Amino acid sequence: MGSYLRRESYSHGSLSEHKTTTMALPSAATTLRRSLQDPQVFITAPGVYDGMSARLALAAGFDALYMTGAGTAASVHGQADLGICTLNDMRANAEMLANLSPRTPLIADADTGYGGPIMVARTTEQYARSGVAAFHIEDQVQTKRCGHLFGKQLVDTTTYTSRIRAAVQARERIGSDIVIIARTDSLQQHGYEESLARLRAAREAGADVGFLEGISSREMARRVVADLAPWPLLLNMVEHGSTPSISAKEAKEIGFRIIIFPFATLGPALLAMREGLEKLKHDGLPGLDKELTPQMLFRVCGLDDSLKVDAAAGGVAFEGGVDMGEK
Repeated sequence: MGSYLRRESYSHGSLSEHKTTTMALPSAATTLRRSLQDPQVFITAPGVYDGMSARLALAAGFDALYMTGAGTAASVHGQADLGICTLNDMRANAEMLANLSPRTPLIADADTGYGGPIMVARTTEQYARSGVAAFHIEDQVQTKRCGHLFGKQLVDTTTYTSRIRAAVQARERIGSDIVIIARTDSLQQHGYEESLARLRAAREAGADVGFLEGISSREMARRVVADLAPWPLLLNMVEHGSTPSISAKEAKEIGFRIIIFPFATLGPALLAMREGLEKLKHDGLPGLDKELTPQMLFRVCGLDDSLKVDAAAGGVAFEGGVDMGEK
């Protein structure tokens, strides 16, 4: 995604020839793919849903991010995760998040792929070109719902594997390293053995990582890792959902390779915003912490880097700085 310049000089008598070559750095997808080839690497990805939540996760030092579909539906549309978001909604949000730090892998929800094989291929191509490092596709019907809600309806295994195969073939056509994660939601309706069979079929179709949604016990978590070893598996840690609370450390010890926390930023933000708005309604002021100045907020969002870009290009608009004096 990024690049660096290597300058080489050659002297020929009184003339000096300067040759600049550009060597491409690995894409975030390539970085993630290589990490999954090393059994010692474990990836923790907090869920992010907008630019500020992603900036905060990056500042906290996480090496990967997860774009939550539930968070995208909530933040973009103010709707529950019931298949509201379209491919265009999800791709636009993913592109913005992925490009805040192009070398940091972004794992993104891709729901059902938004249609049949042709649409799944289009989803794969658009996600790859937007800088997404990995995405997961599930086996729910198009009118899907959050994996931790009951009453899910599924497509048959043939339809599911056609989605996975379409994604794999699209990736190969465009020469991308984007990682394809096969998710199955069949545990709730059809039980463990059917879920295992679906994941094996997805692996056979070319999926890079497996994802059993709604794991209901630690014993099941250990079992699915063992049954599908050495295939890398992802654990979806939705606290207070269907899965017992498993820490990143414990997930690594069990044998998972990736853990995502979809509500890691959305949950705290919801509670903080509700509290602030209730305080504003009651007191007439939200009562923000003194630390929370406009400059502080903008610095979270890359203010200082933007000023450096302007100065390096010879801009003078910000020569006087942006900080207010002490009151």
